[in-house]
Parts: sequence; C-alpha cells; structure tokens
Amino acid sequence: MTANPVRAVSMGIARERVDGREKVTGRAVYAVENDAEAAVEAAAGAGRPLHGWLVTSTSARGRVLRVDASEALDHPGVVAVLDHTNAPRLADAEDRELAVLQDDRIGFRGQIVAMVLAETPESAREGARLVRVHEQAEPFSATLEGAETYRPDPSSVGSATDTEQGDVEAALAAAPVSIEHTYTTPHEHNNAMEPHAATALWRDGTLTMWDSTQGVHSVASTLAPMLGLEKDRLRVLAPYVGGGFGSKGPPHGPEVAVALAARWAEGRAVKLAVTRQQMFPLTGYRTQTVSAIRIGAEPDGRILALEHAVTVQTSVIKEFVEHAAVPARMMYAGPHRRTSHRVASLDVPVPSWMRAPGEMPGMYALEVALDDLAVATGVDPVQLRVRNEPEVDPDSGNPFSNRRLVDCLHRGAERFGWADRPAEPRATLDGDWWVGTGVASATYPANFFPGNAARIAALGGGRYRVSIGAVDIGTGARTVLQQIAADALGVGVEEGIDLEIGDTRLPFATVAGGSSGTGSWGTAITQAAQQFRADHGEDPDPGVHTTSTAESYPDTEHLAMHSFGAVFAEARVHRWTGEVRVPRMLGVYSVGRVINPTTARSQFLGGLVMGLSAALFEESVRDARFGHVVTQDLATYHVASHADIGDLQVEWLDDVDERATPMGSRGIGEIGIVGTSAAVVNAAYHATGIRVRDLPATADAFL
Repeated sequence: MTANPVRAVSMGIARERVDGREKVTGRAVYAVENDAEAAVEAAAGAGRPLHGWLVTSTSARGRVLRVDASEALDHPGVVAVLDHTNAPRLADAEDRELAVLQDDRIGFRGQIVAMVLAETPESAREGARLVRVHEQAEPFSATLEGAETYRPDPSSVGSATDTEQGDVEAALAAAPVSIEHTYTTPHEHNNAMEPHAATALWRDGTLTMWDSTQGVHSVASTLAPMLGLEKDRLRVLAPYVGGGFGSKGPPHGPEVAVALAARWAEGRAVKLAVTRQQMFPLTGYRTQTVSAIRIGAEPDGRILALEHAVTVQTSVIKEFVEHAAVPARMMYAGPHRRTSHRVASLDVPVPSWMRAPGEMPGMYALEVALDDLAVATGVDPVQLRVRNEPEVDPDSGNPFSNRRLVDCLHRGAERFGWADRPAEPRATLDGDWWVGTGVASATYPANFFPGNAARIAALGGGRYRVSIGAVDIGTGARTVLQQIAADALGVGVEEGIDLEIGDTRLPFATVAGGSSGTGSWGTAITQAAQQFRADHGEDPDPGVHTTSTAESYPDTEHLAMHSFGAVFAEARVHRWTGEVRVPRMLGVYSVGRVINPTTARSQFLGGLVMGLSAALFEESVRDARFGHVVTQDLATYHVASHADIGDLQVEWLDDVDERATPMGSRGIGEIGIVGTSAAVVNAAYHATGIRVRDLPATADAFL
C-alpha cells in the first residue's frame, strides 16, 4: 500500500517536546542510569551490576604479547580482567573493528586489549590502571601526507567513485577565467554530551542491552550473528540518548566488549560508559579531507568546467570513505565536470559518520571555491550562485522534486542586509575590528530508507497506541512522530496518541541518521494508519491492530530529491590579534513542510553552531610518531561555547513537498551544518582580504 498525502492539522504547529519535563527534571533514563540498574537487577534476580572499564593499546600496530592482570585482580572490588586469551569467543570475527578481545593483533593505538570488571566504577577504573599490557610494536603509517592512495569501491562512496561529463581539460584550458586551489578540513570528533554507554544482561541464552545508540535494530542485526544469536534472542533498548551526531549510528567496539562481558558474567548485568578520552579512538570520527578544486568560467561567472578531486584516509582494519566530492555533482550548472575520490589506508582508528558526512567537508570546499571564483570574476557572491542555478540535476538529468535555492539566497540577502555590503574586502574597520560578510549555499539529499514498519492498535475511547522501533537521539522525534500519527489517524495529539519507540520488540525501524528518520518513520506510520482505517474503520474495537511496512514512497528514479539553504555570516577579525568573532548568522532553508517549528528551529540552530565550531575551533591533532590523537578531551579539542555564539537566526520557506513524503517534509537534521563553515570563512576573507582554505581558521592565519 502506498501512503497518501496527509492533511496537516497537528503538523506545522509548534509543540513543546513531550520528553522535555523528564529531561530537565533528571527523570529521563539513559543507558547506564539508576532506573535501568534497578530494572536489570529485578530482571536478573541477582546482585548489583558489574562495572566495566576498558584498557586500550599504546601501539599503533603490533601484537599483544601478554596481559598481566595480577595487580588489578588483587585490588578490592575487581572481579575479572578479560583479554584475548579468556574472553568469550565470537561466532563471526570478520569485522575487525567489532571483533574485540578475539586475538592478539593491534590495528591502531587505542584499540581495546582488555576489560576490567568490578563491583564499582571506581574499582574498575583503578583496576584498569593496574593492568600491565606487554605489546610488540611494529612499523606503522598514520599520516595522510605522502601516503599511497587507491580508488575505493562505489559501495563505500554510496554512489559512483568517480564521475565525468564533457571534456574538462579542454574546457579549463579555454576558460576566460579559472581558479585552482586546495581546501582541507582536519580530523573532527563527535562529542555528544552522553558518552557511548551500554548496560548488558545475558540470561537464559538471551542478551538484553540498554544502549546509547541511534538505531536499536541496527545494533541487533549487526551484533546477533557475531554473538551466535538468533535476532529474537537479542533485545536492544534505547529509552533516551544524549546525542549522537552520527557516531552512535553503527555499533562500535565498546558495545561488543560489554556484550562479551555480560556473557562471561551470565545472570549479572554489566555496565560500561566509555570515557571521553576513549571515545576519540573507539567511536568514529570525521577523517581529514583534501579537496583539489579547479573551476573554469566565463567573465560573468557562469561555470564552464568544474573538477572536485577528494583525498581522504581510512583505517587498515575497516574501510570508511568520506564522500566529499558528491555534492559538486549536482550543486551548480556547467557542461564539463569531473569528481573523484581517492583513499589512503592507514594504521589509525576507524572513521565513521559525523553530522553530514561527505556534504559538510565537500560543501565547505566547494563554497569557498565559489567565493574564490566570485573574487576572480568580480561578481557578487550571491549573484554568482544564482547565475549557476541548473534547470535539472546536472548529475542525473532528472528534474528536482523541489529546488528553491535561489529563493533562499534572495530571502537571506534581504534579511541580512546584503545590499549594503561593500564589494571590496578589507573595506570596513570598526575600532580594531575588520568587519565582513559572507554567504554559502547548503544542500542535503532527501533520504528515504525503505523497510520501516509501524503498528497501530486501538485502545478504546478514540485513543491509539503507535509503535515503531525508532530512536529519539534528542532531536524531538517523539514529539513529531506523535504529531504525524495524530494527523494520519485524525485525532488530537494528547488525547489520541500513545507512542512506543526505542525497542527491538517494536516493528523494525532504520537508524536515526542521514536526515532520514522523520521521513522514513513518518511514512511508515502514515501508511499503517491508512491501512488500519481500511481494516477496522473509524470506530474500531479496542484491541484491534494493524502492522504495515513502507517499502517505498518517493520517486527517486525519476526525480532528484534534495533540500537546499543559504547561510549568511558576519565576521569581525581583530587587526592586532587575528581573533575571529561571528556576531550574527542567518540560515534560510527549503526543506518541505516543517512538522514542528520548535524542534526544527533547535535542529537548524544546532547545525549552525556546529558549522561555526568547525570553522574556527575544531581540530583533532594526530601525533605521527605514535599514531594517536593527542587532543582527546574537551580541554584540548575545542568546540564553540556560549561566548562564541552571537545572534543566530533561522527561517524556512513556506513549502510542502509531497513527492518526498506523505507529510510533505524532508529531513532537517544535517543541512544546518552544511555550508556554514564556508560562510564564516568567506566572511572572514571579506573582512580582512586574507583567504583561509584550511580549517580551522585560527587567529594566526589572519596575522
């Protein structure tokens, strides 16, 4: 059954988060919280949970010769030390990131080589300090510069590895205006407020995990075969998640470690919270990217040829490719275009998803290159983007389902006062501060994941239980899914809907990632509601229910599905110190219908803050001598704080895109970070006349 468009009554209305009171009063239950502890104690009928602490390698490549746990085991409260010689065996150990404590190989510095189990977290931590790991180090490679690269498989990129249209070299050679520069972004790390954490209980051949994850079903489907379990013998719950930003999308090594520990301690729960320092090597990060961009254009700025060649790193033990050249394939018009991805495989931790993987660093490079082109042609940066607006998707040739980038640019320019902007850089000095403004475009694909299922059950009295195994990672999914369900069933939100999420015992749901959650889950709920009415009518008997699976909705074969936006920033750069301040930013977006303005605004603001943070502060520094990131805490890995944030404004166009979802919405979780770093850097150039192409744009670059 294909879901029909939904009449909006509750959707589009600003509603407070349904979980807001629980969170601000501290009653929300996270993966290792006391309420979860009480639950596992009751379920186990055993003693209090054990606490785990990870011991990690100090070699970037090599072997574990011996783990000496004697001092640790003598420490009061320490119960056991698991390593590769005594940890339970996995049924499938092919995935080397997840196959922890299975052999003596070391693939990166910070790899899990032992796990201490103790009666208290304090005993576990001290026990981990007392474990002596004897390692045999081997030669390793941990830097992208000068490394040998290869062409990855398209499955790693998510689309074609390389693309080419027309004759790029000839067009570049003949172009009246051309630019050629390299743009780089550093290693960046997710740092959610709640670290990666889990509680696991193995009892009677069944494993139950309370996990801080973006997808309970993805954890179960990944770990069950590794643990030799049927999927129905592994239950995963994620009642509340304190942020993820992509790093909690796929499961990582710590989740396997706590599952193995629970098997060892069968009948007694094990709790593990990964330390902030251990998150840097163990829970994914955004890899360094190097973008070589060449653009040839007419004197009026119309692009004739564009090449975006990306080089990134991955890990020897598991491949992940940051697909940073993909946005250049569809963003602007131009008859001659080429994109490529090349990867260096290094002895480093495994990269993974970080908010807008691919699009964030790729659009940073492209949008700063567009600003370079604007300078070279003397064309206003907003007008340059308007002149290169394509009629159809340049990559596929398909029409866009909805593309209102030009509207976003014009609206943003009007609101931001762009018309008063001096054309020349370094034109405005306010005291000791150079002042400038910049702009960048934003885009993100309107992802839809098939296979999501929802169950509708009548409770009587016009009330319904809506069940789906989705996860709310703090984005407001609980709130908007209730609004979608209320409209689909034609009832009020508070009086009509009970929502169940975050449990693998509920119908299947894909991960909360790729800005796909609301669209994919909401479509499943809408379809299930329509099927429920067809099955049971408008006055159903209490207890009747319908489960339906949404296999497809948007026409992705014949339409290009994307959201768009424009980000404007003002930068002030101190002429003596180089300090950069951003007193105001504005984002204007076209994302289809906004289901809840309150939660949507938070998502956009969070994206803008994260993009500003990447522009000015965030950089993980790897020590090439030892292979590890040295900036592995929030004292040395700098993120934007309250004092760094000025006046942030967001708005969205009045829009409905029912070709994307029956709700008329598209995803909003990631587009806010896309283009934002470029807008900040472009504003800093306009203020100072100094072009920074390597993030972060720290003060020394402007001296």
